Amino acid sequence: MKQSKQENLIYLVVWGLLFATPLLSLYVRTLNDTSLVFDWTEVFIVWRQFAVFLLLFLVHNFLLAPLLIHKHQRVLYFSIVAAVLICFTAYQCTSRPPSGPPMGFKPPMEQMGRHEPPPFGEPDGPGEPGEHGPRPKHRPDHRPEMPPPIVGERDILAVVVLILMFGANLGIKGYFRSREDRKRLAELEKKNLEQQLEYLRFQINPHFFMNTLNNIHALIDIDPSKAQETVLELSKMMRYVLYEGDRKGVPLTKEVAFIRTYVKLMQLRYTDKVRIQLDLPTEVPDRQIPPLILITFIENAFKHGVSYQHESFIEVKMAIEGDSLIFECRNSKAEVSNEEKGGVGLSNVRKRLDLLYEQNYTLSIHDEPQVYTVELTLPLKS
Repeated sequence: MKQSKQENLIYLVVWGLLFATPLLSLYVRTLNDTSLVFDWTEVFIVWRQFAVFLLLFLVHNFLLAPLLIHKHQRVLYFSIVAAVLICFTAYQCTSRPPSGPPMGFKPPMEQMGRHEPPPFGEPDGPGEPGEHGPRPKHRPDHRPEMPPPIVGERDILAVVVLILMFGANLGIKGYFRSREDRKRLAELEKKNLEQQLEYLRFQINPHFFMNTLNNIHALIDIDPSKAQETVLELSKMMRYVLYEGDRKGVPLTKEVAFIRTYVKLMQLRYTDKVRIQLDLPTEVPDRQIPPLILITFIENAFKHGVSYQHESFIEVKMAIEGDSLIFECRNSKAEVSNEEKGGVGLSNVRKRLDLLYEQNYTLSIHDEPQVYTVELTLPLKS
């Protein structure tokens, strides 16, 4: 997996600052102390040490870190890192710069303010006790030289810095990997949402036209002129569904006009025993609403609320309050439902509302013995 440009930029800035540090430090010292001379040798010595860390960083960044971050091979990663740390420690110990005086060098005793004691048995000097007098116990002037430790303090510090460098590299890579995962998940959720909405639309449209064509079929034998008028109204509705139904949002005016056309079409089928009341706002603000989101409740009102034996009613109300749309649909309950088996309207509209609005809408359904009421509040988008 390729690194992002932002990740590469972070590494470039950090290493650029590290390599610039000895230059800036030496430059500031030469400004403060005129006796000092800008010596590139000192800078190259520091750069040589940084180059080792840079090489190990590149190996870890491009070869080792992907084993853990992308391939999740923990055992292989930690095994190789342990081997790298061991090799780095051995390199540090073998390439350690010499410290202290060279082997065999002994500073003159005069410079230390001391005189070398005479050999045992010789007189210490005039007036001093010799072999016949008492002699003080001999004490060595300095401790015997100890061999340098195998692993020094600087070696331990270098290993700790290397471990911290590997950890920082893993942290940065893990952050960018998690960010890419979140971005990819958001894209998948968006595509899934679009696919679900598209699937629900394809379910709604055939379901709606199935009921409408049944109405036309019933009117052909009863009243051909009304059937022709119904076909014209249906053509308007089909135009709206075909050209507006696949959009994420449509003007509220078009949705209101669609509801008026639908109710007018349904009124052609029923007698005066069915009281249909439609209360829609005459002035509609320039706001957006998902297409065909309200018609399902009205469809269900006609399917469940119309009785051919008794008087029945359907009431549809819509109001705009601020940035919210308040929709209410009430209908009487018929003894036998007119809904065909396999209807999917109400379940689909619930899914659409959940996908489109999440928790930003309210849907209340009151199923009473004689009356069925749906109350819906939606936020309107400008």
